[in-house]
Amino acid sequence: MIKPPLILIVGPTAVGKTELAIQLAEKLRGEIISADSRLFYRGMDIGTAKPNLEERARVPHYLIDIVNPDETLSLVVFQQKAKDIIADIHARNKLPFLVGGTGQYLRAVTQGWNPPEVTADEKLRGELGRIASKGEEGPHWLHARLQFLDPEAAAKIDARNVRRTIRALEVILTTGRKFSKQRGQSNSPYHLITIGLTRSRPELYERVDQRIDAMFANGIVDEVKGLLESGYSPTLPSMSAIGYRECICVINDQLSVEQAKVEIRRATRVFVRRQANWFKEADPNIMWFRVQAGIQNEIMEYIQKNVAAGNDH
Repeated sequence: MIKPPLILIVGPTAVGKTELAIQLAEKLRGEIISADSRLFYRGMDIGTAKPNLEERARVPHYLIDIVNPDETLSLVVFQQKAKDIIADIHARNKLPFLVGGTGQYLRAVTQGWNPPEVTADEKLRGELGRIASKGEEGPHWLHARLQFLDPEAAAKIDARNVRRTIRALEVILTTGRKFSKQRGQSNSPYHLITIGLTRSRPELYERVDQRIDAMFANGIVDEVKGLLESGYSPTLPSMSAIGYRECICVINDQLSVEQAKVEIRRATRVFVRRQANWFKEADPNIMWFRVQAGIQNEIMEYIQKNVAAGNDH
């Protein structure tokens, strides 16, 4: 049975996935599906390095600007939306590119990842929510509890991501089984061609620093002010994203702009290291390319060769 092709572009934040994916899609009649959960939210553009309108005009993009900052897009809904879009792209004889740095979203699509089917326990969720609301200590206590019950799940969930921490604890306490062991997966329905992009860590950190400076130069503080003035709560999960939470502190006179930049740099470096755990360079399913002049043609040849090989099976 011939499986339809799906191109994955993965790698750490600021490595250059967006521009390279657009260049490749232009050459290969491709269309891009974002697997970056931060790009879902309308009005959150500067702090997420969202592809701009000019970039999106070059190649069709999907799953960007699809919910408001106070709405939630579950992994199950994302999974189904992405699969429907990929099927539509294939039906039009185009090549789908799944691009992003959020490992769990990529795996939900590529590996048939099935999130645990657990009915919400409103009483339990309410109690966990009350604990989370107890200042800064609440979320840390919940994450420490998750660390005790399921270290593997805790390692992949940021302590500041209260919603995911609560969900993992809810699943564990409801089923009596570890959250990390309930992620069933099946063989991929696609012929996967996974491109990993890499740069030296010093070069990557320099690009991160340049991106942070550009964010402030382009008005991220004003973007966050606008979101708050529109009525979006600073405690929303979406507003806890790197860059946004620090800008909220700037607006509340808790941090200076320079202090915020330092905090964002620190948090982004932690995020880069976490991404490295998701996408290991030793993974035999990922073909790694160091980003440099002329690499686009090399990657394009690799994709074309592997698409053709998939059609021969």
